[in-house]
This record gives sequence, structure tokens and C-alpha cells, in this order.
Amino acid sequence: MTPIPFIDLATQRDRVRPAVEARLGRIMDQGAFIMGPDVAELESALGVFTGARETVTCGSGTDALVMPLMAWGIGAGDAVFVPSFTFAATAEVVGLVGATPVFVDVLPGTFNLDPAHLRQSVEEIVRRGELVPRAIIAVDLFGQIADYAPIRAVADEFGLKLISDAAQGFGSTRDGRQAGAFADVVATSFYPAKPLGCWGDGGAMQTDDADLAAILRSIRIHGQGTDKYDNVRLGLTARLDTFQAAVLVEKLAIFPDEIEARTRIARRYHERLDGLVLPQTIDDNVVSTWAQYTVRIPGGQRDTFTVAMRERGVPTVIYYGKGLHQQTAYRHWPVGGNGLPVTEALCRDVVSLPMHAYLDEATQDRIIDAVRESLDVLNRAVAETPISGRA
Repeated sequence: MTPIPFIDLATQRDRVRPAVEARLGRIMDQGAFIMGPDVAELESALGVFTGARETVTCGSGTDALVMPLMAWGIGAGDAVFVPSFTFAATAEVVGLVGATPVFVDVLPGTFNLDPAHLRQSVEEIVRRGELVPRAIIAVDLFGQIADYAPIRAVADEFGLKLISDAAQGFGSTRDGRQAGAFADVVATSFYPAKPLGCWGDGGAMQTDDADLAAILRSIRIHGQGTDKYDNVRLGLTARLDTFQAAVLVEKLAIFPDEIEARTRIARRYHERLDGLVLPQTIDDNVVSTWAQYTVRIPGGQRDTFTVAMRERGVPTVIYYGKGLHQQTAYRHWPVGGNGLPVTEALCRDVVSLPMHAYLDEATQDRIIDAVRESLDVLNRAVAETPISGRA
């Protein structure tokens, strides 16, 4: 039985290969390996795609998250509110600048930041008076843009900056608007497995604030002023390589087509698995980029399910098996409200199926059949478990 790739980057690579190879050849001829013309071309194209006035590329999605915090002077004694149900980078950057991440719960359907729990968490930090609330980082999880209007309302009420972590949801829209319509900064990652990914590490920040963009460009190159030997602030080495920019220019050109393909595949999953699994809820007014197709397998039976899928040659991945507030590096930081019950339930239940823009119907049918068969295995295992041994 031929294994199915979880993400098929090879087919996409072959689609853009001739155009990318031509660009890479020009770069090698020119020798402009750092901040070459392709970087400026990419920044312009990304601005056209989203409508953002300013685009600043950088070396990774982590750079894209930490640099705005640096630009705003966020540090020791400051609180930044982040979801716990996300990848570590979202909270990692807060700790790296010396500030305190405060973990917030997510919604049980969309898996995105819960605005009501966010408000409760901010009010609690204000009431305690030990930290100064400074910013919110909302995550567009698994490809779906967060519900930014109520999150923006909390940010405005308490004078907080708002960052969209769009690493998984770059290009997702709500009522036709992308995250930049709400956030002070949209930060994204171009890690190869992302919906829009390069062939190495890369990232970008987008904003309508020209002054902020100027500071971000300074931080990107060691805090430079008039030139790289005039350092006016602490900075980083956070430039996007010209090679990676060349790859992204060509991938961005096919990105809208890939979003449509992912949407068709997700719709087919929905139709064929209806009533069998509980997928992430996508709001009616949202277009997701479907970074992952994630479902819930409740009842403590996820391990049985994933083993059965693997036996059928179908890979699955768990995003995420632990909330950040449960992990060693982060569990000493505060949890907002009365705990994070939704996050902890999701961490027990979620599993992601293969998802990419080049998933043909025959392969998808094989995945769907494997899900059905694996659920049968799960149900038999539950039926055979003695009553006293059931949860």
C-alpha cells in the first residue's frame, strides 16, 4: 500500500519549478543574495494581495511576531494575551522580549481565540495590578481568520496593540476582509508547510502604519539608522533571503488558485464525513485557507483511531497534544479567567487529516474510507471494553 503524504510539496514544486529556476539563475548571475530585487518585488506583490500599505519581509514567522513587540517597547512588567491552543512561537516571542504571556482559552467550534474569555482575562490582569496589559496576539488557526471585531473592541477599550498571527491563515477572509482590516500588524510565516510557503524559512509583517514599518525595517538589520553602521536601536539579523523571495513571488501567483482547491477538498471531506467526525467549524462569512483539516475524536479514543489510520497508510498529525500552559517552558506563566477547559478538551480530541491543494479525489476517497474503517475499529474497541473500564 503506497503511503499518502500528509502535505504534498513535491507536486506544487514541480508546478512552479521552471519559473523559480529561472529566477534563481538570475539571482546567481547577479549575486544579489541578500535583499536583492526579488525581495522588493515580493513585498510589493504581498501588498497588492492584501491591500496593506506597508510590507516588511523577514527571516521567519517568529521574527515577524517578535519584531512588533520590540518596536513597541514591550518588555518586563508587560502582559501580552495569547491563546494556549497554538504553536509555541506565539507565546515564545513574548517571553523573549521579557514580557509575560497570559494564556486565554479558545472557542470550541472554531478553535480560535474566545473574545469573552479574552475580556475576562484582561480585566483580571488590570484588577490585580501586577502587570501592565500591552498587547493581544490572536491566531488564525488551521487557516481560519479569527473573529477580529470583538477582539479589536477589547484591544481598543483597554488601549492594547493587536497582532494577527496569520502563519496558518494568511489570505483567509471574514466578510471579504483579511486580518489587516482589524490588526495593527499581521505577522505571517513562510515555512514550507504553510499554505503560502517558501523552500526554507521566511516571514513577513504587514501594517498600515508607516512609522511602525520604518522601525521594523530598522530592527530587521541590527537596528540600523541611516546605514548599517549607524545603529539607533537593538535589532536582529532578520532579512529574507533573495532565493526565498524568488520562490514566494512565483508561489503567490498561484496562491488564489490553491485556496480554491483547498476549499473544494475541505467541502468534499465535509460531505463524505458528515455525521462521522466533528470538524473545525468554519463561520459562514469566512473563507479559510485550510492549513489543516482538523477533526475531533472524543471519548479518549484518538490513539486507537490514529493507529488504525496508520495501518491503512494514511498519516495523521495532532495539532496540538498539549496546550502551551501545560508545557514545561510556559507553565509558570498566568492562565486567564477560570482556567482553559476548551483548550484542554481539544488537546485530548483533535487530529488532522492530510490536506493540501493537490489532493486528488482518488486519494481523498482513500483517506475517507480509512477514516470510516478506523472509526469502526474504534467503535468495536469501545464495545468490547468492560463497563467498569470505560470513562
